[in-house]
Order: sequence, then C-alpha cells, then structure tokens
Amino acid sequence: MAIWLSLCGAVLVLAYLVGSTPTGYTVAKRLKGIDLREVGSGSTGATNVLRTLGKGPGAFVLMIDCLKGVLAIALVWWLFNFAPSQNLIPSEVNPQLWQPWMVILSGLAAILGHSKSIFLGFAGGKSVATGLGILLAMNWQVGLATFGVFAIVVAISRMVSLSSITAAIGVSLFMVLVHQPLPYILFGVVGGLYVILRHSSNIGRILAGTEPKLGQNLQLEAVESVNSAS
Repeated sequence: MAIWLSLCGAVLVLAYLVGSTPTGYTVAKRLKGIDLREVGSGSTGATNVLRTLGKGPGAFVLMIDCLKGVLAIALVWWLFNFAPSQNLIPSEVNPQLWQPWMVILSGLAAILGHSKSIFLGFAGGKSVATGLGILLAMNWQVGLATFGVFAIVVAISRMVSLSSITAAIGVSLFMVLVHQPLPYILFGVVGGLYVILRHSSNIGRILAGTEPKLGQNLQLEAVESVNSAS
C-alpha cells in the first residue's frame, strides 16, 4: 500500500509542477525581456500575454497552458495503465473508485500550480486555459460546452474575465447534464469557484464599468497599479 500511495503522491506533485510551468512569464521574458507580473494585470496567463505581446504569443501561451491541463490528467491515465501491469495496485484498492478521485486531485493540483507557481514565488495566472485543458481531457463534451459559453460571452461582451467567470459557473451544470461521476461534478464546483475567486479584482472592475475589453489598452489597469503602490 505504501508504494501505491507514494505513486499517487508523485503523480500529484508532477501535476502541480506541470501546472507551475511559467509559460506566459517565459515567453514575455524571451521576446521582450519583461516580467509579465509587472505589466498590465500582473497575471502570467494568456490574456495578459495577448494584451502585452500580441495575438501570436497569446495564442501560443493559450495552447501550451491548455496542454498543461491535458498532461496533468494524462499522468493519471498513465498511472492506472502502468501500475496494474507491474502489480503495483494493492488488492484492497478498487481502481474504478480511485481513478476519478485521482483525476480531480491531479486537475486541482495543476490549477493550483498554474495560479501559484513555485517557479514564480507562488504567483501566476488565473487557471482558465489550464482548466479548459483539464475539462477536455476529463470529458470532451464538457470541455467543448464550456469553451462554447466562453466564446459566446467574449463575442458579446469583449471581456475575457466575464467570459471566464460565466464559463466557470457553467462547468458544474454541464457535468450534471452529461451524467459525470460525483468526483467530476465536485471538481466542476471547486474548480469553478477557484477560478471565480481568482477573478475577484476583475469582478470589482466589471461592476464599476472599468474592466478592459479586448483590443483596449491597459491604461486603466496601469493607473490602478500605480495608485495601489503609492
């Protein structure tokens, strides 16, 4: 049992480290020599990369951050395919019961890693792209439905933050509609709430009517950063 628990723990640590990979920060440093945490919204996610560096780098970071979520779930799939072939799963462990819980724990570890990266002093992004990758790996129908909500809201509002919040709210509903197991539904609730909490400052700006839209410069955010530092 100790070996099995060690393997599970190792997968969760790896999932966190995968999520922690500072894609946006690295791209900004390589291309412009800037610290993305000190520019625009201060997030290291794809949206801040888009606003700061343009569409190409933004799309690249979005894709890689999404793949980080897929990889976090793939680690669990690997574990539950590799361990039986090596007789590493104890007889008292039911893989059908364990796997869904390991999937959501690995997903949550990757989300935490993206937003609280060990490589960036526990700073990071808002976990939207990584969360989308996790959802696509867990259930492609839920992932596509969530992305559809995001795309519709961003097309109407031109606000990525509002689109992310709306999509996060919809995840749990989609999980129920496609009859996902209880652990997946709980992931939708917990992960969705976490993404919403990561957007708390955005919610304040949305209510105040000052949230930047796509194509709009970050002058308002820059002013807020200066004011908060003074």
